[in-house]
Amino acid sequence: MSTPRNPRRLRIGVSACIMHADPTRPLFKGKTLLYAEESMLTWILSAGALPILLPRPFGDVDIDDLLHGLDGVILQGGVDMSPQHYGESPERPEWAGDAVRDVYEMNIIHACLNLDIPLLGVCRGAQVLNVALGGSLYQDIETMHDGRRVHRDWQVYDQHGHDVVIEGGSTLGAWYGFGQSPGRGRTNSVHHQGLKTLGHDLVVEARSEPDGVIEAVRFDGQVNHRKPFAYGVQWHPEFLATTPMDGQLDPNVLLAGFLREITDRTNT
Repeated sequence: MSTPRNPRRLRIGVSACIMHADPTRPLFKGKTLLYAEESMLTWILSAGALPILLPRPFGDVDIDDLLHGLDGVILQGGVDMSPQHYGESPERPEWAGDAVRDVYEMNIIHACLNLDIPLLGVCRGAQVLNVALGGSLYQDIETMHDGRRVHRDWQVYDQHGHDVVIEGGSTLGAWYGFGQSPGRGRTNSVHHQGLKTLGHDLVVEARSEPDGVIEAVRFDGQVNHRKPFAYGVQWHPEFLATTPMDGQLDPNVLLAGFLREITDRTNT
């Protein structure tokens, strides 16, 4: 007898990190590389879903073609955004960001909203979501935000963290069982930039404590007479899955909530 195949698994597109062509690199000299950080892929796999790395459009294949057949999309973390996309110049050369990747991911965001494909942005992904919807960023939280707190410590990296306060009645609060009451938990913090002015139709769902930096946002608007789902978190839940912290917000609860949003829409 043949073994029954598994039921259809959710297909989750993952935006690619871009390593631009470098003639001095010893491997793939002068070639552009698209890649994913492995813990992001294993986090998705741990929930039984299939991660699919999304290339940049090429030839007559456009963004809509790349997203066809996907159930959801996750935007990875990575390099800074270019301040040019929110009307600023970089305060320091090292904050110039990657304008090419910005355009690639902002196009993915707009396509997901137009096609009603649920979207989750992680760290940089939350920032790209904000800027794609007309918002802006703090180029450096430590020097530009009133709280003057460090949100990225390179030496300890994903072991650096802080508490977050979750809004009562929020989607995040519902996922974590807080209901209408405010909740709290601990997250890692690996970003030096953060959301400043909010993009159109985004609402704040969590802030860091004690400085109040925005840590989670949800899209609350309509596109094409539908209400697509788009969400962003500033922390790296995929890192928490492999390097946990005391009192952390369980990363698998966040992923399960996102995947449930997908399946609920599929079943309606």
